[in-house]
Amino acid sequence: MIRIFIFVICCLPFAVYAQKDVTKDSTNSAIDTTKGYVHSVRDALIFSAIVPGSGQIYNHIYMPKGKKKALWKVPLIYAGLGATGYFLYTNQQTVKELKTEYTNRQNGGVLSDKWSLYDDYGILTLFQQYQNQRDLSILGVGLVYLFQLADAGIEAHFVRFDISEDLSMSIYPSFPMGQSLGIGMKWNFTNRTVLARENP
Repeated sequence: MIRIFIFVICCLPFAVYAQKDVTKDSTNSAIDTTKGYVHSVRDALIFSAIVPGSGQIYNHIYMPKGKKKALWKVPLIYAGLGATGYFLYTNQQTVKELKTEYTNRQNGGVLSDKWSLYDDYGILTLFQQYQNQRDLSILGVGLVYLFQLADAGIEAHFVRFDISEDLSMSIYPSFPMGQSLGIGMKWNFTNRTVLARENP
């Protein structure tokens, strides 16, 4: 798994091209004008689905300078997957040990000194307890995986999000002919201007 992750990290910059000149098209998508490349939310989701954290790296590569905030999430993602994966493994091992211990007690097999302080009822109780913890660990791994997947998709949208000076709003008094005094508002969305008027 670690080898695959390192391989994807090394190949990712070549797969998504080197960022040189990024502009906005009419749909407000991030475009590399030297390659005609459009930053894709779908690609970010696919990368994260195959190798957790790679979607965040993909987004980081195409974020404008001064806005790169995605790489710091990768260690947290693997810390979450590592912790939940560790608890999943240890709980599953304990479940198997307890199952073997109970089976050996019923069939006259070799008993383990580790569980000698517990009677049969205690072994069954521990088995159920660790089985529940194992199931919660599976849920934890799934939640961390889905969270990083959703984060990659959401962040891919913000790579294309326009925060330029073209986004603005202004309020001014309005005096339309033959009508009462009102308040006018103007919103600028890149190349589009939206006008609105409200009467007092």
